Amino acid sequence: MDDERLLHLAYGSAYARWRDAFDGMESACVATEARLREGAEREESGFGWLRLPYADQAERRDASRWLASFEAVVQIGIGGSALGTFMLAGALLHPFHNELPREKRGGPRLYVADNVDPGGLQAIWDVIDPAETAFVVASKSGSTAETMANFLWFYERLRNRLGEEAALARILVLTDPEKGTLRSFVAETRCRALPVPPSVGGRFSVLSCVGLAAAEAVGIDTESLLAGARAMDARIVGASGLTDNPSWILAALYVLAFRNGRNMAVFMPYADGLRDFSEWFAQLWGESLGKANQGSTPVRALGAIDQHSQLQLYMSGPDDKLYTLVDVECHRPGLAIPAGDARSLAPLAYLEGKDFGEMLRIEARATASALIKAGRPLLWLQIPVLDAYRLGALIFLFEHVTACSGFLLGLDPFDQPGVEQGKRYIYGLMGRNGFEGETTQVERYEAIMTSRVWM
Repeated sequence: MDDERLLHLAYGSAYARWRDAFDGMESACVATEARLREGAEREESGFGWLRLPYADQAERRDASRWLASFEAVVQIGIGGSALGTFMLAGALLHPFHNELPREKRGGPRLYVADNVDPGGLQAIWDVIDPAETAFVVASKSGSTAETMANFLWFYERLRNRLGEEAALARILVLTDPEKGTLRSFVAETRCRALPVPPSVGGRFSVLSCVGLAAAEAVGIDTESLLAGARAMDARIVGASGLTDNPSWILAALYVLAFRNGRNMAVFMPYADGLRDFSEWFAQLWGESLGKANQGSTPVRALGAIDQHSQLQLYMSGPDDKLYTLVDVECHRPGLAIPAGDARSLAPLAYLEGKDFGEMLRIEARATASALIKAGRPLLWLQIPVLDAYRLGALIFLFEHVTACSGFLLGLDPFDQPGVEQGKRYIYGLMGRNGFEGETTQVERYEAIMTSRVWM
């Protein structure tokens, strides 16, 4: 380990705005923590993510070794059954992992089929050899329409190309251990399967088989991921109070920002490897807290790119956002900016010899300072290096912050009533038995949209 530190958190800019209210939130945070631990101990629905870093994952590791024997792995899922895998791969694999030869990438190529866009599905099929590919279908309920449609499409092509037995020999199902369509499929076909813990919701499932089965197969160090998560849990549990607890600090300030008119949470890491972490965070945050007319809208940004697309808005637009910047102290590899030999490039001499990682950190510091000068509330997270250990810590931290924020707002952070209604409308429109009334509702609402402009 380069440095045992997990992260550094600076929050003075945001704290200065809500100092008195913040100081009064410790008792609420203590109660929230007790509720989380009690729910995990009782294995209540939604609370199981707290125990994932400590779970026996021997069966999952066996499945990962099996997946690693293939040339490619396709994970079929949506939402939490896809974003976690994307996030781990984006942070810890070579950015062009699939283009590297096998000896350099150290594992299979990885593809994620997460949408029902036919172009995307066909594109995956075009670049794989079905005989050398394993398919991981992830759906806890086993009934998610998009995931099941994609699974049916790949399954049919596998059978047509290789035959039924060979097709089933390339499928790994991740689903509820006892119920659901996929569980029935496993019972009928005897294909490989791993149980998704019943007490773990999809958006909190990245440290279960849903995120780790394919991740370990393609070369990600899942042991370090889980060790980082455990270290963050110990840091939270061992904190001496509100101002010593990174999760409570973040949750309290996020909640205070919302209560004071800031209904947007900008998450802006300064590392390409954390681009997909922002996507994962957006689902975790939005789906957990966006209910009962509460919650803040997650806004994804990437430094330094979005300094040239969003910073003008952040600096001079509506003061309705709380900003979280993530800085990485040590970027790899070290690359220096060379000198320009042409006389016309002389004005660029100030760049000579600077490291690109150093420049990226300077960009982060400059943005933070500009936001503070403009009076915008800012949270600053700094990690020593982006590796599996720190990523595991970040994952656990933001899962904990999200859950704490929900309880502080008086919400259930583990349900998703809005998503469920949308699913019912999809079932009705797709002709699923028992959902005919949902189609009638959609048609009634569509009738309201009477004006159309044809282009």
